[in-house]
Amino acid sequence: MFFASDNWAGASDRVMAALSSANDGFAPAYGDDDISRRVEARFCDIFEREVAVFFVATGSAANSLALAHSALPGGAIFCHDEAHVAVDECGCPEFMTGGSKLVRIKGPGGKIPPEGLARALAGFQDGFVHHGRPQAVTITQSSEIGTVYTCEEIAAIRKVADTRAIPLHMDGARFANALVSLGVTPAEMTWKAGVDLLSFGGTKNGCWCAEAVVVFDKDKAEELSWLRKRAGQLFSKSRFVAAQFEGYLADDHWLDLARHSNAMAQKLADAVEASDNARLPARPQANETFVVVRKDRIEAMRAAGAAFYEWPADGLAADQALKPDEELIRLVTSFRTREQDIDSFVALL
Repeated sequence: MFFASDNWAGASDRVMAALSSANDGFAPAYGDDDISRRVEARFCDIFEREVAVFFVATGSAANSLALAHSALPGGAIFCHDEAHVAVDECGCPEFMTGGSKLVRIKGPGGKIPPEGLARALAGFQDGFVHHGRPQAVTITQSSEIGTVYTCEEIAAIRKVADTRAIPLHMDGARFANALVSLGVTPAEMTWKAGVDLLSFGGTKNGCWCAEAVVVFDKDKAEELSWLRKRAGQLFSKSRFVAAQFEGYLADDHWLDLARHSNAMAQKLADAVEASDNARLPARPQANETFVVVRKDRIEAMRAAGAAFYEWPADGLAADQALKPDEELIRLVTSFRTREQDIDSFVALL
């Protein structure tokens, strides 16, 4: 009953087999190997265009390097109030961008509303040195509370960003989960909707340690080579990151893993809705389910070995507000979640 995070799950058998295969013999270092070349070509196929791909170790590194790519003196980066870059990355984006300001925008459902972005941008007048200048917009797909931007919503954010000619970055730590939820193509959810840079996450969905920065305009990608090296993210044995992606992306394995974790979230939500001791503020859209549960049940579930986190309830709608004996918890399913895990958890409710 491990619902604390999809980071708690291991790697898929296919990914581990690919890693083992890459361990044979010798290969050029620093990404000049055949596996890296094959994976780069696979990324181009997936996104239906020529893209530049930069392998890194962590999502924080991918996000921070992507944002540093457009860094300006006095720069301002616009993100949701609950975004991972603002809440959970220990100042890494600010550090790697040379001190850029994160401008946090509140919005329902964990998503930036276009009108909220427009208001925030209006606070930074062109040429007014005291306020700084807009540098980038970053959105999280799926969001920190498990919601998913539609392609139309992404395009609307891009339209506002275009008023100040700034790039749009997508934090895709759970990219695959959002993709299968929408039922669209990777191209449709990214560059066709106006995304310039993507943090492509694999670790939460079955990789061991594999993230990538994808730049959709190859002519603008060169600077990232230098940024990655300076950040200590250029691996000498880069083929082991590439090998994970090779096993992950082959035969749409990555999408199958995400479909399973999303399906387990739906099964969990169905069971919660049938319980007298818990309720759903909203149905899950990807693989994160948020549940309002009686506090005495939390103790019992943890005692029986269930793992999950309490979550801030600030974003709940007024009609969903917590009662004194209630708590909001987050339950994250993964490719390793089994139906019997959910059945056991629900029995404890």
